[in-house]
Amino acid sequence: MPSISNKAKAMPASPIRKLVPYAEAAKKKGIKIYHLNIGQPDIETPSEFLNAIKSNDLKIVEYSHSAGNESYRKKICGYYKSYNINIDSSEVIITNGGSEAIGIAMMSCFNPGDEIIIPEPFYANYNGFSKAADVVVKPIRSYIESGFALPPIAEFEKAITPKTRGIMICNPGNPTGYLYTRAELEALRDLVKKHDLFLLSDEVYREFCYDGKDYVSVMHLDGIENNVILLDSISKRYSACGARIGALISKNKEVMSAALKFAQARLSPPTYGQIGAEAALDTPASYFEGVKKEYVARRNFVVDALNKMEGVFCPKPSGAFYCIARLPIDNADTFCQWLLEGFNLDSQTVMLAPAGGFYSTPGAGANEVRIAYVLNTEDLKKAMQCLEAALKQYPGKIKSTTDARAAVSNN
Repeated sequence: MPSISNKAKAMPASPIRKLVPYAEAAKKKGIKIYHLNIGQPDIETPSEFLNAIKSNDLKIVEYSHSAGNESYRKKICGYYKSYNINIDSSEVIITNGGSEAIGIAMMSCFNPGDEIIIPEPFYANYNGFSKAADVVVKPIRSYIESGFALPPIAEFEKAITPKTRGIMICNPGNPTGYLYTRAELEALRDLVKKHDLFLLSDEVYREFCYDGKDYVSVMHLDGIENNVILLDSISKRYSACGARIGALISKNKEVMSAALKFAQARLSPPTYGQIGAEAALDTPASYFEGVKKEYVARRNFVVDALNKMEGVFCPKPSGAFYCIARLPIDNADTFCQWLLEGFNLDSQTVMLAPAGGFYSTPGAGANEVRIAYVLNTEDLKKAMQCLEAALKQYPGKIKSTTDARAAVSNN
């Protein structure tokens, strides 16, 4: 039998989805699962989006332009202008979700073997996208004790080699919820300018910044206009994950020309997704105000509940709808699988994402989990009750922080 490719063998499994078979088996046994493992909000998609799809009278579902419908690209420029991001439609390529935008950006900017520096923990699929593009990820560790703030620029300098071609960030961050300050981004700008690197920025959670803190885009940074690639998606903004509409944006004409060739190779982005996304640009501000208020309430509840549990530590995130918690456990992969296979509280349990998959450094995050607070508060309350009970029963529970660190170092 023919062997699969080395690239396929190296492709990492998603820490968000790899436990799905265990969840399915638990559900067949009648166990109710609270899904905090995946960023799938229970917020309703705006009516503007849904009605545009329901009321359209297309007779033929045609290919769109490979860069996306011109009407949508022109209209979305107005959306970015409201965030003081000034672009024109030629600087936008609509993609099949933010995932394709990231993949195309990596293939457009980097050669096989080139290195990209990414603060970790980071969105797990960056590992997969980099493997597919034959790009080498060089992680720079951020730490839970500092709330996952940007690592010192000196650490970036140490990581730069002749093969370094770019830096990538997510702001606000997935999986940490950290929101970079202007000062942190300006320090990155100076580094990018000094070494003439690409700066890729995944900014799909810009609507969700909390506590009066400001969203600052890499496209607000002066002097590196041709170094910046902005990556975006409507999935979380409009609670439209299944629409699969994203965007790649840059003022670098050479990058955009290259990216368009990759876009042409996959033909076009989804027709109905674009119809809905274009209409959703008319979503009133009140929708986002309500959603943001809801996420703040959910965040506050979850973070407070976690920090009240014995041996648990969780910094309060300033954006997105994720947090990372350090648990008094020997191994998060084992614990998260046990939650689905060996535990239930009144026929209920919780599904979490082991944080190790959000790191590139082997062994990092071994006693951490990512929690997506995407369910209503009543469900979150039940999920936290399950987690607290599980931590008391888990056979691999660690009694102290010192013991936890020792267990992590031995894994």
